[in-house]
Amino acid sequence: MKLITLVDELAAQLEAAGVSFGHGTTNAFDEAVWLVLWHLGLPLDELDAHAERELKPEEQHAARELLHRRIATRQPAAYLTREAWLQGVPFYVDERAIVPRSFIAELLADGTIDAWLSERTQKVLDLCTGNGSLAVLAAMAWPEITVDAADISAEALEVARINVGKHAMQERIRVVQSDGLSALPGPYDLVLCNPPYVNAGSMAVLPQEYRAEPALALAGGDDGMDFVRRLLRDVPSRMNPGAVLVLEIGNERDNFEAAFPGLEAVWLETSAGADQVLLLTREALPA
Repeated sequence: MKLITLVDELAAQLEAAGVSFGHGTTNAFDEAVWLVLWHLGLPLDELDAHAERELKPEEQHAARELLHRRIATRQPAAYLTREAWLQGVPFYVDERAIVPRSFIAELLADGTIDAWLSERTQKVLDLCTGNGSLAVLAAMAWPEITVDAADISAEALEVARINVGKHAMQERIRVVQSDGLSALPGPYDLVLCNPPYVNAGSMAVLPQEYRAEPALALAGGDDGMDFVRRLLRDVPSRMNPGAVLVLEIGNERDNFEAAFPGLEAVWLETSAGADQVLLLTREALPA
């Protein structure tokens, strides 16, 4: 059997099983490609180069077993492969941390945030760091900076340390356990935050794949803004003059604007549109 034939077969099974996507892929075909290429140890972006490869029976069997685990457990594929990719960079992940998928990664890679920074930008905070991926991408994007990668979850920080070591960033990234900003005096020139922001109604109907992730990293209270309220209250005192906050709030723009009327936010364009990530200057935040 050719590799592409197996991919098509597994994609059909994913579709029939009604699994949910959103943890690195958005559809059954791409997820089948990921599982097959990962299993064979092939680059995940080289389907065309290997599509006609004839697979041995044992290769087919093992790939099908991996797919059956995906369907039976309803775990995100990243938990099965112990690997997730952001902006072409591989990261380790397991059930101790949310699967990384922040749109802030796009803004780090494409330079969107650069216009808001200056030569004075030296100290960066990645709050709610999870597996540490945004901290690593920030350190890659700006070689002159240092980063504090912070999270309330000690287990998530164990995963973050793996990724800091994986990318040899120990000298530039400090991993810190902190409930919000309580252990982070700063001051910072840039704060990145992909917080728990899913509102209670959405939490109640999340697909199983999302419920496999730590609820602590997702649930944001009735309107999704519980953590954000604390953050916007406390963060100005941790920011240098001219500093900026880049905050992801997903599909909660209406709730954000209802909670913070009159706040002068700059909405940043991502592949999901211009209502997922916002930027706030220190000067725009209440003192």
